[in-house]
Parts: sequence; structure tokens; C-alpha cells
Amino acid sequence: MIAILTRDLRLAIRSGGGFGLSLMFFLIVVVLTPFAVGPEPQILSPIAGGILWLGAMLACLLSLDRIFALDYEDGSLDLLATAPIPMEGIVTVKALAHWLTTGLPLTLAAPAFGLLLDLPFSAFGLLTLSLALGTPALSMIGTFGAALTVGIKRGGLLLSLLVLPLYVPTLIFGAEVVRRGIEGLSIAPALMMLAGITAGSIALIPFAAAAAIRVGLR
Repeated sequence: MIAILTRDLRLAIRSGGGFGLSLMFFLIVVVLTPFAVGPEPQILSPIAGGILWLGAMLACLLSLDRIFALDYEDGSLDLLATAPIPMEGIVTVKALAHWLTTGLPLTLAAPAFGLLLDLPFSAFGLLTLSLALGTPALSMIGTFGAALTVGIKRGGLLLSLLVLPLYVPTLIFGAEVVRRGIEGLSIAPALMMLAGITAGSIALIPFAAAAAIRVGLR
């Protein structure tokens, strides 16, 4: 399992399709937002949390098609399917590798990007907490979408269409944590819902993704 994780991390860094591309896309979304809605702080500040969460969510989509595609093309996925390691464990490791190369860098960079959107300094911690709690769900759900489209040529668009609706609850409650924190309201309900989505994704999706891979390899 550790060898698979190390291999995926090494491939993501060498290919340049991991944190670098995602961070650049995230930065572009943040930089372009003031041009679309106006540069006034009173406009940007209330929506900064939602924009940052939306940018992070879209950035996570960029590398989803690489989770299983490379292994499928070189035949490694067939070998992994016949290995003594359960496919559910392999799916979990793949999702962890995606989070480490995409979700974690986005989480760490979000407060710095928040300065560009006049995000209140008091909300930096809440933004980081919500992203740290919610981005694992994005990676896990994305892994499920990648498993459904494995072996499909040019399945990137189909993957986005499948995954985006499943991302909506995480986006809603993640942005709600930041909004409620800025307004001085209790963040406990939104934070608990976000934690529940992540916990449910980690508990259930590996089994669904593993089943989808087995069907796709037949």
C-alpha cells in the first residue's frame, strides 16, 4: 500500500499535473473574480469564502482523469486487480494520493489567495479548517467518478458531468462554514454536516469505486 502511494505521488509530481496545475487554476479563478464582480471590498468580502471554495472544487477536477487512466493504459490496473491487496484499499490509497497532491496544497494556499478577495482575517482559520475537512471528500468522490469512466476514451468531460453534482453538498456546507463564521453565527451545524459527508464518502465510496473498476475491467 505504501509502495502504491509513493508511486502515485512520484508520478503526479513528475507529470506536472498535480498541485502545480491545480494551484495555477485556483489562482486564475481568484484573480479573475474581481474583474467580474468588481474590486470593491464590500462586494468581495461577503462572497470570498464561496469563491475560494468554488475555485478549490473546480481545481480538484483537473487531475481526476489521471487517477486510474495511467494505470489502465500501461496494464498496471489489471495487475492491481489480481493482487492480494483488496481493490477497496487500492482505491483509498489512490484517493489519498490525489488529496496529498491536490487537496492539501489547495488548502494551504487558500488563505493567501483569500487576501486577494479581501477575506476577513478572522475567517482564515475557518477557511483552512473547512477545506481540510471537505477536500478529502472531493478526492474520494472524484475517485469514484474516475472509476466509473476508466477505459472510456476522452472521458474527461463525462467525468466532470458525473462528479460535479456529487460535489454540490460539500461545496454548500464548506462555504457555509466560512459565511457563518464571518457573520458571527454558530458554525457547528455546517461543520458537522461537512464532517459527515467526508466520513460517509470515506466509508462507502471505496466499495462502490472498486465495484465499478471490476466491471470496467471485464
